[in-house]
Amino acid sequence: QVQLVESGGGLVQAGGSLRLSCAASGRTFSSNTMGWYRQAPGKQRELVATMTSGGSTNYADSVKGRFAVSRDNAKLTVNLQMNSLKPEDTAVYLCSYRSPYGLGVTYWGQGTQVTVSS
Repeated sequence: QVQLVESGGGLVQAGGSLRLSCAASGRTFSSNTMGWYRQAPGKQRELVATMTSGGSTNYADSVKGRFAVSRDNAKLTVNLQMNSLKPEDTAVYLCSYRSPYGLGVTYWGQGTQVTVSS
């Protein structure tokens, strides 16, 4: 099992910035992908940004140029710097962890609320 603990989030005005952090613990493997997804009310969960342990990134088109994902492999943490926030970024943001080893499933954090006011 892998546990994910998120921090950050909150309420910010449009154009502002927030930073999310997530720490993984438990039965982890050095080869993994960590990142962030989000889910707004009435909508499906969607990719925001992920980064592999090798440094490869994947971003949703809607956040490219505004959000930046980073990680510390030694500490097994992943961060999401969110700039130029828009009201449509409002959602619950969930940290994710997945490895090709172990159970091969995706683990999720409990989620943190991000609200952007116009």
